[in-house]
Amino acid sequence: MGPWLDSLTGWLTANPQWLGLAIFIVACVECLAIAGLIVPGTILLFAVAVLAGSGALGLSETLLLGFLGGLLGDAISYTLGRRFHQNIRRLPLLRHHPEWIGSAESYFQRYGIASLLVGRFIGPLRPMLPMVAGMFDMPLPRFIAVSLLAGAGWAVAYLLPGWATGAAMRLPLPEGFWTEAGIIAAGLALLIGLSISTSLRSKRYGTRLIAGLSLVMLAAVFIGWPYLNDFDQGLMTLVQEHRRATLDGTIVLITRLGDFRTQFVVGGVLTGLLLLSRQWRPAIFAACTLMGTALANGTLKWLFARARPEVLSDPLTSYSMPSGHSSASFAFFLTLAVLAGRGQPPRMRLTWILLGCLPAMSIALSRVYLGAHWPTDILAGSLLACCVCAASLSLVQHREPLGAMPLKVWWLILPACAGTLAFFALHALPHALLRYQY
Repeated sequence: MGPWLDSLTGWLTANPQWLGLAIFIVACVECLAIAGLIVPGTILLFAVAVLAGSGALGLSETLLLGFLGGLLGDAISYTLGRRFHQNIRRLPLLRHHPEWIGSAESYFQRYGIASLLVGRFIGPLRPMLPMVAGMFDMPLPRFIAVSLLAGAGWAVAYLLPGWATGAAMRLPLPEGFWTEAGIIAAGLALLIGLSISTSLRSKRYGTRLIAGLSLVMLAAVFIGWPYLNDFDQGLMTLVQEHRRATLDGTIVLITRLGDFRTQFVVGGVLTGLLLLSRQWRPAIFAACTLMGTALANGTLKWLFARARPEVLSDPLTSYSMPSGHSSASFAFFLTLAVLAGRGQPPRMRLTWILLGCLPAMSIALSRVYLGAHWPTDILAGSLLACCVCAASLSLVQHREPLGAMPLKVWWLILPACAGTLAFFALHALPHALLRYQY
């Protein structure tokens, strides 16, 4: 794999005009039935994304090509399943490896639409689920809608890290940037690794451990942020170097989702609907997470009083650390993700957490893009939300685990929350654009 990958990346480096096509093809193959199980597409995607970030392609072009390639792979897989149905099991590879399609079939029959959303981020299931959806004659409009949503999140999760790495390697960053970035990455890897391990083993103390580790890392960020200046300055330089006026409207729209008023109202809607549906323990969990995060965020900002970056033409008067947008968005979406994963296997619960982190991370990163917060601000905000969320969950589950909520409750909650977020994001957008301009 090593020499072959080196040869491919070397050729693409010498012929960057083919890089866009390579991203499209690799993304397509990674999502293509059977082929996605054989070809190490995740490694290839990271490699070509690094090349794109080194100056060959912009972030928007990279994400768009990966998104479109993934959609094509989904479409081909779905068409194969719809065309051949159960006869597809006669293919040589599937005949010798029936478990490939068996696991995807079990997931689809058990979770339906949710399996396509969650399975997109589980390697062995990603290429097979669209074909299984076609085999079971899932309506085409429904499949397209789910594929568009899942594909967008997948493109960001799988291409953004590689692209950012390539861009960081190209720029003349501060001397201590990589050392400080490595320390932060190691700490996050430890937190995520232990969280995944305890969750997969269904340890009773797992939630308390996650809360404790998040609190320790949060304390480390608050104590150590003066020594992470090179990381903050370097990442801010990297982001601002790729800022484009054409993207400002979209980024401001995203950041509006994390405004205090928006999160206050949507949090109230979520908690109120849970109470209205007589979901008492989920309502207590949501209220504790959202209110606890808001109170802790305000207290920490007042105590530390860190100044914001000097990027905005209309400087904000409130303090910077931790980021309120980051903590509020992570608290809200993690609450939804935790509730969605109740009553499901550990792997599915973890994937729901990943799905919840994607929109929250988008809101948090928008603050760095707009120059409203330092990178360590949004890191502190996310850790604060994780700590309060895990502590609230541990408190609510002290006597017995939370059960799965009925599907009719979700059909009430999700449209109401989505509508509330959309309304506040679009409201007063022109004023927000003026506020966050250069």
